Amino acid sequence: MSKYTANPEAVAALVQPHQVHKDTYIDEEIFDLEMAHLFANTWVFVGHDSQTPNKGDYFTTQIGTQPVIMVRHSDNEIHVLYNRCPHKGTKIAIDRTGNTGKFFRCPYHAWSFKTDGCLLAIPLKKGYAKTEFNEGEAKKGMKAVGAVKNYRGFIFARLAEDGISFEDYFGDSLTSLDNMVDRSPEGRLEVAGPPLRYMHQCNWKMLVDNQTDTCHPMVAHESSAGTAVDLFNKENWPEDKPKPAAMEIIAPFMSAYEFFEEMGIRTWPNGHGHTGVHHSIHSDYSAIPGYEDAMIETYGEEKARAILADNRHNTVYFPNIMIKGPIQQLRNFIPLGPNKTLVESYIYRLVGAPDQLLARTAMYNRMINAPTSIVGHDDLEMYERAQEGLHARGIDWINIQRLLEDEEDFAEEAVENGTTERQMRNQFDAWKRFITVSMTSDQEAAE
Repeated sequence: MSKYTANPEAVAALVQPHQVHKDTYIDEEIFDLEMAHLFANTWVFVGHDSQTPNKGDYFTTQIGTQPVIMVRHSDNEIHVLYNRCPHKGTKIAIDRTGNTGKFFRCPYHAWSFKTDGCLLAIPLKKGYAKTEFNEGEAKKGMKAVGAVKNYRGFIFARLAEDGISFEDYFGDSLTSLDNMVDRSPEGRLEVAGPPLRYMHQCNWKMLVDNQTDTCHPMVAHESSAGTAVDLFNKENWPEDKPKPAAMEIIAPFMSAYEFFEEMGIRTWPNGHGHTGVHHSIHSDYSAIPGYEDAMIETYGEEKARAILADNRHNTVYFPNIMIKGPIQQLRNFIPLGPNKTLVESYIYRLVGAPDQLLARTAMYNRMINAPTSIVGHDDLEMYERAQEGLHARGIDWINIQRLLEDEEDFAEEAVENGTTERQMRNQFDAWKRFITVSMTSDQEAAE
């Protein structure tokens, strides 16, 4: 019997100011509602335009559980299409990337489509001459998603035909993306190779929550980062000698609670927010020779220094990505089920910047986010323990009330103590709103 599908009030009741119900993480029906309403009505990351530099280049991925193709059309614009043929439903492309030329061709019955999705040709078309084919869905070709936005090279899409605009959805949170792109002396990024990818046996929201959880690093990572720091300290490294790049990356994970409290957390409406308002674990990396000079030449001294001084830690773009501007990284948390999430970790090249910056970014990704990571698996174990633990009986709620104020207004930007759980509450406020508003709208339309 359906518990939530036709009951937006029951879904809304799962989120309270200080706690959320465990069903938000483990219930199959809730997961289906997320895919049908949350991921359909928000703006979701698809890819970067440097992944499809030439006409006919395509990249396959998914928005929620919906398979899509990002493709560069003959007019040089990026289109996002559902990855299915309108004839029998066959997936058009199964390769991750490729170049389809001037059209897509279905491998089942050879229907072909322009790279904007329009129907191009059908074998034996005369077979439809006395039918109402021209009035049907198939005549329209491969269906495009509801809306697409290319923001400084980053491609976002909204599945729904109508809904919140890109600008209203992201608002001032786009300053984090701006900072990452502006760190290039040419104001451009390029994807540097395929992402590191590995599977997590847990709910996608656990990964999103963790990005602004600043009370776990010194605990969960003690066995990895803590061990590395202890071993390094025994080496009696000379104070006047620069630390190895690997230690610059891993040592800050063992910073004290006070460090994370003082870094601050900023939240924006619609579930977006970032740690590292005042400083972050990326603040004290060694300078790369020639980089600051190149930035000053482009932006002038004042603006260049302002860009480089803004060392935000993790920025969550709700629902399911995180970026690190100072280290040019994006992590995409792709939901596959209530207890299964594919994580993709991309790195980007700062066009016009010294190669040493990319080398450091790649090192960070390998050390922290790879399937062989010595840090990421600390988090993975916690996620999977939590996913199992939430099935335990007796306690139905998850606590998110650290530094909770009497009344929180998530429609306003706020900056608070760096260990607050306000950003988690902000995410669930958006989660509840987008799901229930969409459910109610669908019910009213059906009536």
